Amino acid sequence: MHHLKFETERLIIEPMTKEDTDFIYQLVNTEGWLKNIGDRKVNTKEDATAYIKKIVNNSNYTYLVFKQKENQQPLGLVTLIKRDYLEDYDIGFAILPEFEKKGFAYEASKKLMEIIETENICTKVFAITLPENTPSILLIKKLGLTYVNEIHEDNETLSVYQKVF
Repeated sequence: MHHLKFETERLIIEPMTKEDTDFIYQLVNTEGWLKNIGDRKVNTKEDATAYIKKIVNNSNYTYLVFKQKENQQPLGLVTLIKRDYLEDYDIGFAILPEFEKKGFAYEASKKLMEIIETENICTKVFAITLPENTPSILLIKKLGLTYVNEIHEDNETLSVYQKVF
């Protein structure tokens, strides 16, 4: 799935590459990422390059960068991850704080959900989030996923949502 590349009205969505190092360094060190996703120990640009390489070389991970069409400005990520503890792919998203609440993460995630369904990538999609991450929960629900249960992974309680196609 690393080959996925598509567009929406306002966005270009394409696989993450080493050219995204500066953007990834910035994104994974935002307050929202650190609080809701976790510290990935990306403390230097070299760490960011290594992080990208690790993701790109893992067939269970698809990280797509979404950028504004008009200026190629990277805004965020939409991801598909095959996790050991979920029966199918987990959709995720993250966005730089200055671009939040403008519909970009929804636009990118909605397009990815459409691709998953039309290309028969999987029969159901999951999303996981911290129970207190209200903005993420609202977006997950807007994408049509419904609450399933809570699980405990890596010493955290996570809310699980799913959509069956």
